[in-house]
Amino acid sequence: MEDKAKKKYCNKCGKELKMANGICHEDYIHIRKEWGYFSKKDGKTQEFLICEACVAIIEKEFVIASHFEDTKEML
Repeated sequence: MEDKAKKKYCNKCGKELKMANGICHEDYIHIRKEWGYFSKKDGKTQEFLICEACVAIIEKEFVIASHFEDTKEML
């Protein structure tokens, strides 16, 4: 039986990310934010995943474009 705790889902579209042997075979953004003072979420920690396709959709709404640079070494 498959371990559901190891599954990963995009929080925006709900798509299950491809996994094999506990390794994700799709890239995504993992965001974890500990909210602090001057926030309506003070004292809360928020965490979510966004798949690459959804990142592209979100980026289209940016007023200031994302900054890209070449990665010299990929691990």
